[in-house]
Amino acid sequence: MRRSAAESDRRRRWSLHPLGLTLGVGLAALGCTPTLIPRTGFFQGLVSGVLLAAGYLLGVTVARLVRPRVRLRPSPTARALGWVLLAMLLVPVVVLALRYGYARQAAQAALLGVRPPTVVSWLVAVPVAVAVLAVLVAVVRGVRALPRWPRRVVVGLGVVVVLLALVSVAGIPGVNPARTVLDRAFAAQNDGVFGGATRPTSPLRSGSPASLLSWDSLGRGGRTFVSSGPPATALAQASGRPAVEPIRVYVGLGSSADAAERARLAVDELRRTGAFDRPVIAVLTTTGTGFVDAEAVDALELTWGGDTAVVTSQYSLMPSALSLLLDGDRVAAAGTTMYDAVRAAVDALPPGRPRPRVVVFGESLGALGSQAAFASVDRVRDGALWNGPPNSSPLWRSLVAGRDPGTPEVRPVVGNGRQVRFGGGTATPGLATDPPAPWPAPRTVYLQHPSDPVVWWSPRLLWERPDWLAEPHGDDVLPDVRWFPLVTFWQVTMDMIRAQEVPFGHGHNYGPESLDAWTDVVPPPGWTPADTARAHAVQEAGGLPTPGA
Repeated sequence: MRRSAAESDRRRRWSLHPLGLTLGVGLAALGCTPTLIPRTGFFQGLVSGVLLAAGYLLGVTVARLVRPRVRLRPSPTARALGWVLLAMLLVPVVVLALRYGYARQAAQAALLGVRPPTVVSWLVAVPVAVAVLAVLVAVVRGVRALPRWPRRVVVGLGVVVVLLALVSVAGIPGVNPARTVLDRAFAAQNDGVFGGATRPTSPLRSGSPASLLSWDSLGRGGRTFVSSGPPATALAQASGRPAVEPIRVYVGLGSSADAAERARLAVDELRRTGAFDRPVIAVLTTTGTGFVDAEAVDALELTWGGDTAVVTSQYSLMPSALSLLLDGDRVAAAGTTMYDAVRAAVDALPPGRPRPRVVVFGESLGALGSQAAFASVDRVRDGALWNGPPNSSPLWRSLVAGRDPGTPEVRPVVGNGRQVRFGGGTATPGLATDPPAPWPAPRTVYLQHPSDPVVWWSPRLLWERPDWLAEPHGDDVLPDVRWFPLVTFWQVTMDMIRAQEVPFGHGHNYGPESLDAWTDVVPPPGWTPADTARAHAVQEAGGLPTPGA
């Protein structure tokens, strides 16, 4: 009898619930549908594996909630027959889902210009998905198998971790336990250099011997930024004018943990370098770790022949994905305090002295922080360029929500394009003429690709179909992409991991498009489309010493 009970326990431990398996396979099959970024077999396995586990958990929960009062005990023969019938139902579903998924991923890869998965690599999705389900089910059953007190301790610790995570994400001022831990964990990555960066000798760069800011204080991203940029020959060729050495100012967390103090140091550094005598000062907001979009900065300097000043600061040690969740207050403070400080310094220049145009820029998380300086687009005084803004950006959301009737979310028109225009991909070079209406200065540009998951990811994808999937899709998104509750949220979440592994003009990869946008936002005097083509040729020729990005 004891042996029989033990064997029964082992059988239950390794058995699967039929309703849970049915719902899990259904969700996993829907996970094979395409979204924004082509998936490899491994990534498809991760997508379908988590959905398989989620469906399984849902099915088990539903079965327990509606458990009949009288439990039927089918015979072993009936149970075996039931599993055979279930397999006859589910196996064709899996085969058809894999076949459909492979065909659509290949079509999506062709649309974005990347190599499609091979049949063999695509089939890796099956063992990966099964492994994900097995691990998650084993963890849950392992906790349930523990004796009472150890089980309560484990569950209690899990509840504490979840509560701490929720408190951290809530953004309560001064209360962010997860951020404190993660800052320490990622602090070591802030040391050293990237791509062979060396200390600059030019007094026009932060961290140089003449700088008010030490080389060691800049952090990894700052050291990359100040030690890179187009050479003088490229600046002259691209702009068609004698080159001027660009000014690059960067304030790292090593100088101050306070955003206002970093902004004050940045203004002092701008004064030291003579930045207020330049025609353009660009105020940038960095990504989470403090890195700057190299192509966008290079593009501005190339079009102006280097006669610019670019200023920014570091506000976090965490990667952008974590910073997006935990650093909302810090990224907003970084964007607001830096812009306000530079704007105030320019406004305080003596009457009659030429004033530089103060433009702003940010990409991804940097776009979120940079926009925080403006309650509305009317407050942009000299121009703005924001690439790949996260869906949670309040200013972006208000503009898109108020777009002109009949214009799609992926390419909205706001106020007939009088103040702000939206580009990205093939649309970017034609912003000044599309829509064909006046576009006086100051100009604001948003670059957003239809296939950029950073722009379109939102928790609302869990339960609500967004406009960008209800309307005709953008030119680099397959027309058969559909929204499914829970499924699309997880697919787009995984898309963000590979959003920069696609060519320029797609996903979260904007690259040379910033050059076109800068010539709309802040064009040099007398600039023409021929000048833009020449600058593009110089930038795309490569060879610019710009380590990191």
